[in-house]
Amino acid sequence: MSCHNCSQPQVLCSSERLFLQPLWDRVRSWEALILSPFFPVLFSITTYVGFCLPFVVLDVLCCRAPALRRYKIHPDFSPSARQLLPCLWQTLYQHVTFVFPVTLLQWARSPALLPHEAPELLLLLQHVLLCLLLFDTEFFVWHLLHHKVPWLYRTFHKVHHQNPSSFALATQYLSVWELFSLGVFDMVNVTLLGCHPLTALTFHVLNIWLSVEDHSGYNFPWSTHRLVPFGWYGGVAHHDLHHSHFNCNFAPYFTHWDKILGTLRPASVPVR
Repeated sequence: MSCHNCSQPQVLCSSERLFLQPLWDRVRSWEALILSPFFPVLFSITTYVGFCLPFVVLDVLCCRAPALRRYKIHPDFSPSARQLLPCLWQTLYQHVTFVFPVTLLQWARSPALLPHEAPELLLLLQHVLLCLLLFDTEFFVWHLLHHKVPWLYRTFHKVHHQNPSSFALATQYLSVWELFSLGVFDMVNVTLLGCHPLTALTFHVLNIWLSVEDHSGYNFPWSTHRLVPFGWYGGVAHHDLHHSHFNCNFAPYFTHWDKILGTLRPASVPVR
């Protein structure tokens, strides 16, 4: 059976696929850029900095708008330029120096083509959720080990804890090993599940946003953890406890692994 909306005449287009097809067609119009070795670095940096900038602006405005402080976990803290600039510089430096060469090697070894059809909406949502759960598990194990083994903490993870009070641009203030590990988790998961490129992009955007939000220091009524029921998702206050106590809340997003292993410390930071 043929379908006029698909380039493959034997494929029956579902309503879920047709729902995403216009978006995917728009994305594919940038195919030359997306398939270039520059895209992963540009995508990662622009998405990350774009998500961080609103929180940087809020930190600046907090000095002039005291009402904003009611949403800050640490109302009297605002990152200084001496804290912000090294974080931004380290992100840019590591992406150009380490991420780009790896991306270039991957591009040279396995040039890819973009499929013509969009993924089905339900499949995209399922794969994004599975990618988040897999990443959460992988990072939980990695994170726990790097706190329990002193050599791993001193050598690799201590860099991320140099700022005791979190702020958005400190999200990727990481050692090269930690940045590489998180990147491997990202790529392995989408490859393992055979994710459509649009699904992979969606997962990467969501993963970056959740990471930035967790480090932002702002606990808004619309923050992600307030939208997920039953305390399944930790959120910014949950992760802030990890930065202040070191011995709890090792999972980046969800709470089930910390509950199972007894490392969960519930966060109760009300919006005043």
